[in-house]
Amino acid sequence: MDSDVLVFAGSGSPRLARNICRELGVDLARGETLRFSDGNCFVRVLQNVRDRHAFVVQGTSFPTNDNFMELLFWIDALKRASAREVTAVIPFFSYAKGDKKDEPRVSIRGRVCADALEAAGVSRVVTMDLHAAQVQGFFRVPVDHLYAMPVICSYVRRLDLPDLMVASPDEGFARMARKYARELGTEMAVGDKYRPGHDERAEVRGILGSVQGRTVLIVDDFALTCGSLVAMAEMLIRNGAAQVYAAVSHGLLAPGSSARIEASPIRQLIITDTVENQPESPTPKIAVVSVAPLFAEAIRRIHEHESISALFPS
Repeated sequence: MDSDVLVFAGSGSPRLARNICRELGVDLARGETLRFSDGNCFVRVLQNVRDRHAFVVQGTSFPTNDNFMELLFWIDALKRASAREVTAVIPFFSYAKGDKKDEPRVSIRGRVCADALEAAGVSRVVTMDLHAAQVQGFFRVPVDHLYAMPVICSYVRRLDLPDLMVASPDEGFARMARKYARELGTEMAVGDKYRPGHDERAEVRGILGSVQGRTVLIVDDFALTCGSLVAMAEMLIRNGAAQVYAAVSHGLLAPGSSARIEASPIRQLIITDTVENQPESPTPKIAVVSVAPLFAEAIRRIHEHESISALFPS
């Protein structure tokens, strides 16, 4: 990678940014984030960025609003320092969950965030496994949407699980679950999940598809409380599954989630390193696989004007 590319780390993703730089064979660009006692955030670019392409790696979780505001300040600081382009690398775009107005008098939060990023001066966004793919349409700048599936499937193959099949916890993730099933060369089942409100609780009322005697891999885009995963795993066992594994792109691990996984029928939960500031550390049942090589390759391809979609053949 040539010296025209600079990769900065926001305080939400310092470890992932360092690993991306290691994959690219470049040094992490110099900058700093300061937080004051009144809650204000201050970012400073500590090297020349004039007429160069700057990438800012900054996840937006724990604390979501603080990290999102910090990302806006990074973009603004780099644009004011005359960077030629500023690409926001957002491993987990939290507010992508707010993708629609499905009840009266609510905000479409993903659209508001997209407008804010563009107002700050972002040139491009790179993210992974959006909760809803249509969020890309909220932006007028290019959005490169990466998938953790190849990395997760590679790990699952190494486990050599017997009589494997894939399950989606609900119809919303069924389309992506089919891609997992196709990649792993197996069948799939779908859970009938119901979420009665906004309190992060979900009920799984049944399973569409036979799981009798099978090793089932539940796949989803993110896990916050892990309640849905555990409810799905318990339903799978009641329907005759021999054993249950789970894999999610973004392991948020809110307080209580690790204990919930440890006490569940799930043999192992596979997550990636898109989120690195969880309230709880992964337990022995939780395996972390790195997507740094995938983000590094995306950055290289963007800089060299190559295809990103070629990374994910359909």
